[in-house]
Amino acid sequence: MAQSRDARSAGAITTKEWTLYKEKFLDPSGRIIDNANGKISHSEGQGYGLLLSYLADNRGDFDRIWAFTRTEMLVRNDGLAAWKWDPAAAPHVADTNNASDGDVLIAYGLALAGAAWQRPDLSASARNIAVALAAGGLETVGDLVLLKPGNSGFAASDRKDGPVVNPSYWVFEAFPVLAELVPDGPWREVDDSGKALLAASMKIGVSSLPPDWVSLKAKPRPADGFPQEFSYNAVRIPLYLVRSGNRDRALLEPFMTQMPDQKGRVRIVNIATGQTRQLLDDAGYRIIPALVSCVLDGTPLPDDMRSFTPTDYYPSTLQLLALSYARRHKPDCL
Repeated sequence: MAQSRDARSAGAITTKEWTLYKEKFLDPSGRIIDNANGKISHSEGQGYGLLLSYLADNRGDFDRIWAFTRTEMLVRNDGLAAWKWDPAAAPHVADTNNASDGDVLIAYGLALAGAAWQRPDLSASARNIAVALAAGGLETVGDLVLLKPGNSGFAASDRKDGPVVNPSYWVFEAFPVLAELVPDGPWREVDDSGKALLAASMKIGVSSLPPDWVSLKAKPRPADGFPQEFSYNAVRIPLYLVRSGNRDRALLEPFMTQMPDQKGRVRIVNIATGQTRQLLDDAGYRIIPALVSCVLDGTPLPDDMRSFTPTDYYPSTLQLLALSYARRHKPDCL
């Protein structure tokens, strides 16, 4: 069973690592603070917080994060989370649209913890979110079952270039778990569609790297109104692929060869030209193409990526997800 296999991952983050992470990013109320984004909280961060606290086997912190998420962000009438909670706004939730990656991550974290800790209340909550997302968060285009970035604003009926999707919202490791929770749900189809979408999106530009936002109105192309680049969203795609057990070299290799520069820094890339717009030097970004290189070719992770010192919320989160995977599934990387 998928949940049983994943349950063995509890404890894959060390107590020291989790303590460093929560001291910087976990408010006593249970909200994960995005310190590089106005100290807001968002459903993505709450989902990551649930997943990381599960991987650290810290049940008290997990329950705190879930309590905040449940009471402060699950305020929509459809069972999904509002995407943004702003401490400087009144009310704190000013935009009630959801973000589907946040919903997937929340459901996934709840499902893993529910199975591992024998908590049927968490499993039931995960199931409810998965059912709610399937009911309003998907759109079928041809043979593809697409995960809309949010229930409002991205469908074919919402935009001239719609539907618009974000390939990084496919949390590939989560879908087998959601499919097991809801056997008659669409999650296997969503999983398969995400890989097909990613393969098509990687053909848009000259670098074989996908844009963050993709229009599927006709042939896949960068969506209107967004920077036409491989950027902060898409850098996590290869991490999700690797953590799901994917070893498809055709999908993964461009993230090993095109994503980093010669010094291993992650490139923000202009889709049209393939030129570098910015370089990301944080270990939490650099560890992603390095992990792909280890998975595909056996290259060990550089020493400076193996120890965790929190910087900003997003790269710190990605680094812990990469390290926890390597410890449990690719110890030769370390």
